[in-house]
Amino acid sequence: MQIGGVIQNYRQVRDITFNWIDERTLIHKLILSLCFAILTGIMAQIRIYLPFTPVPITGQVFAVLLTASILGGYYGSLSQIMYVGIGALGVSWFNGGVGGLSPLLGITGGYLIGFIPAAFLVGLLTKRFVSLRNFHFQLLLMMGGVAIIYLFGAIQIAIVLNIGISETIRLAILPFIALDLIKAVLAAGISTSILPK
Repeated sequence: MQIGGVIQNYRQVRDITFNWIDERTLIHKLILSLCFAILTGIMAQIRIYLPFTPVPITGQVFAVLLTASILGGYYGSLSQIMYVGIGALGVSWFNGGVGGLSPLLGITGGYLIGFIPAAFLVGLLTKRFVSLRNFHFQLLLMMGGVAIIYLFGAIQIAIVLNIGISETIRLAILPFIALDLIKAVLAAGISTSILPK
């Protein structure tokens, strides 16, 4: 009985929280979007360099997916527009603590741009369809978001390095699949547990 009461209280808090987010004014939602942009910037500082690719592994993808599931498509993507835009203006919160236009024009710029449509797709579908809020669908959505990020990242790497498709896949996608799957599983687990059903 006590466990049932705890679960019921948790569900009430969860529903109240998401209703609170939905009912906020535009200013409040902009502030929330900025907060999640800051979270993405913090997660960008978690990085692991690999010897066989010029692109490091970071925590940004996890932050993007979580942002999308909590804020939805419009404000989730706005959060990533803020992250990319403010970073382009010089705030040093891209990977490695740098800012400005050079990261956007370099080998990792495509991934940064890819955060925006990835957050929009994952957030829009999660927000619009309650049936997609179970773990399996959330994981599929998260992996779809990761695929979008890969696509944008791979295109820019191919252009910047002037390399072919197989080399692009080897440098831009293959090294990250295992860890990004873990990030997607974690994000899907969190979103499944906190999203109202």
